[in-house]
Parts: sequence; structure tokens; C-alpha cells
Amino acid sequence: MKPHRAKGGRPRSAVPGRLSGWAPATALLLALTTSCTGSAPESGAVVGKPGTAGVGDRLFPALGNGGYDVGHYGLTLDYVPETNHLKATAVITARATQDLSRFNLDLSGLRVRTTTVQGSEAQVSRSGNELIVTPAKAVRKHEVFRTVVTYDGTPRTLKDDDGATEGWIETDDGSAALGQPSGSMTWFPGNHHPSDKATYDITVTVPKDADGDPYDVISNGELITEEDTGGTVTRHWRTEEPMASYLAHVSVGYFEIRKGRTDDDVPVYVAIDPDEAEDAADVADLVPEIVDWAGRRFGPYPFSSTGAIVDHLPGLGYALETQTRPYFGEAPEETLLVHELAHQWFGNSVTPRRWKDMWLSEGLATYAEWLWEEERGNRSTTETFEDFYDGTDTESEGIWAFPPADPPSAERVSDPPVYGRGAMVVHKVRGAVGDETFFGILRTWTEQHRHGNADTRQFIALCESESGKDLTALFNTWLFDEKKPSRM
Repeated sequence: MKPHRAKGGRPRSAVPGRLSGWAPATALLLALTTSCTGSAPESGAVVGKPGTAGVGDRLFPALGNGGYDVGHYGLTLDYVPETNHLKATAVITARATQDLSRFNLDLSGLRVRTTTVQGSEAQVSRSGNELIVTPAKAVRKHEVFRTVVTYDGTPRTLKDDDGATEGWIETDDGSAALGQPSGSMTWFPGNHHPSDKATYDITVTVPKDADGDPYDVISNGELITEEDTGGTVTRHWRTEEPMASYLAHVSVGYFEIRKGRTDDDVPVYVAIDPDEAEDAADVADLVPEIVDWAGRRFGPYPFSSTGAIVDHLPGLGYALETQTRPYFGEAPEETLLVHELAHQWFGNSVTPRRWKDMWLSEGLATYAEWLWEEERGNRSTTETFEDFYDGTDTESEGIWAFPPADPPSAERVSDPPVYGRGAMVVHKVRGAVGDETFFGILRTWTEQHRHGNADTRQFIALCESESGKDLTALFNTWLFDEKKPSRM
């Protein structure tokens, strides 16, 4: 993510608290009640225990859920732009990581109509942004189980402390779904934490407008089918590489579609709102150029397609690295396009294990901007580093507020230290190990953790093992120290 304005980040709001697991006393009471009523489970039956609400992320303790790992989301959406009404079915295929008596799904707003687990009706309740699902029969550990939720309503937007908006956002001709860090739960139930990545099928049906013209529907991955029934159009998009839920996306509106291929034959799909066409005229050519350039430095492009969505949403204030085609609310500057496409390696394919590791995404994507600027004949990366250190760069304000690897709160997870000082850490590593080793580290990083999750500890260990150097002092000074380091 990167804001349009000259600022290194934007605050993010924590999500309201969630219902915790059963207390031991409550579990004992329920067990005794079952025994007294003679309804104890049959011999060999699974009793299980509730999955946790939240995965223990310090910054976002309410996001995600325990007890299962999602493998696939099948989302079927019927959306009416004129009324902003959504009717949907989510088919969630997951594997239980424990004997599971009940589990939670993150869902904000929307009315749940039916819920089944393994084909049988399940009991559901709501607590804040939690959908609590109790199957008719407990799920065994390691069992792959399917949950089907039907739901409808007007999808919500979530407002951050600085006034920025995420979730399901209405545009002048449709909508855009933007999910970082928690907005995806406004349009589908799921395990909404980056540590639980999954593949996706997203099928969207939209009625034609009053003039009989079809809306465009764009999502992640590849367009599998497109069906025009006369009154509606249905498009089915598939993402076969694992994706964190905050990167899932749907855009509905009118777009000019431009297709092409990179030098490595990766399909390019660029969608541009006609209102942005003039200012975004070079985007379709820049996307494959940037992807090819990044591939030579960071390793092979990690997905089966690439592109961009340039919408007309003035005032959004940020761009987002939605997987395979990043989203821009208006025509992007060149370096912003570089930033979001670099995220396809750093953040999308290699995803932070916890939100405090976000500097690994934003610092590396910001450093990609510095590299691009240098290779375009502008400032060298060392000059950019000095401008950030001296505070003369327009995005350097506030970069010393806290260590990049330790944001103090959820509201600060997208603040300037994560971006600018994060990039400075990367530059210091490059200087300490030399260019050949440095770019080898980046390629190894994206290869070892391709389509997975990784954390700060693993990055430090890789830097030291690849370089053969003890980099403790460097990381302590530039990544973990709360004070501005002395020039060194």
C-alpha cells in the first residue's frame, strides 16, 4: 500500500474486540449438563473444543481465527450497483487443526441467511464482527470440511482514524472492494488474517444498466468465463496461487480494458476508467516494463498474470497492492506504480506472518522505488537515503517516530517508519553485504517463501547466512532502536 499524498503511510484502525473462547468453568458446566441429561456423545464421537477468536496478533488481536486453515474460497456474488445491494454465497473449504466443536468467521455487517457445515445445518450467532458457527457434529482434527454461508445486505465501509475508507466502497459508476487490513470482512466471511492464505474463485453477476449496457467486473487472477444472459453479465475470476484475504478484490464499473504480455510471456490485464484514460495513458505500457525490470532483480514474477486497475475514485488517498493487479483510485505516478507492482513479490507472494512484520512489505517496495529512480537516471539510492536521513525528502516526515519492526499500535502500522525507515534498513544491508550478495538475498527470499508467510527473524537470518556476516549491530541500530541512529 502507498498513499497518493506525499506521506509515507496512513493510520489504520483496530477492529473492535471479539468474543474469546469458552472459559474453563463454562466448559465444565456444559459437560456436567450433558452428562446429567443423558446426552453424552456416543463412544468414538468427536467432542472437540472451540477454535479461538483471533490468531494472537498483537496489533490486530481480533483478526483471523484459530482451529482451522482455509484452503479455498468460492465466492458467488450478485451485486446491484444502483442500490448497492449484495446477495452472496461463500463456500469455504478448510482443514481443521484441532478437534473442532465450533469456530469463528470474521464478518462485518450483512445478514446471514443459512449456514451449513459438511452439508448439515449449523447453528450460528453473532458477536460484533464475529460469526460463530457450531456444526451439527464436531469436526475431527485434520478433516477437510466445507462451510457454506448465504448472506445479503448493503456492504459496509470501514473508516480509519485519518478519515481513509476501506471495505466495499461505492464509486461514481459501481464499487471497489479494498481490504487492508480488515476491509475484506465487509463482503465475505472468512479467516481474515494474512497468515491464512487461500486460493479463490470469485464469480460476480451484475445487471445491465438502464441503457442495457453491461458493467465490467474485474477481480484477481484470470478471467475463466464470461456469460451474457441478456439482462445480466456474469464473470468468473480464479486465483490459483495462495492469497491473503486483504488482497482479494472486486471492481465494478465501466473500464477500458487493455491486454498484453511481458517479455516472459505473463499476461497483462489493465483496466482504466475512461475519466482517467488521458492521465493514465502510459500505464498499460509501464506495467509490463516494470514487471520485467523487477523480475530481473527480485526473481521470477510469482503469479500467472499481472496488470493494474485505474479507477476514478478521487479522494481515496491511497493505492493498494491487490494481488495480480493493484488498484489505484486515480492515475498513478510512475513510482507509485513501481511500489504496488513490487508488492507482488514483497507482501503478496511473500506475505508478512504478523502485521508487525509489515516493514518487510513496505520497506522493500519503497526501496524498489529508489532503485527505479536511480536506474531512470534520477537520484541514486544513496542520495535518496541521505535525503530521508536529513529530512529533505517529501516522504521523510515522521520516519523516526518508532522502530519499523515494532509499530506501537494498529493505528500506526502504516505510518512513515514502516515505509521510509524500512527502506533505509534495506539500503544499509545492501551497503554492508555488497550488491551481488544483496540482490542474491532478495531473489533467495522470494524463492524460499514463494506463496507463503515470513517474518523479520527469518529475513535477518537469511541476510546473515547469505553474507556470512554478523549483522546484529546493523539491525539493532536501524531496525529496532527507537532513536534516530547517528550517521554511520
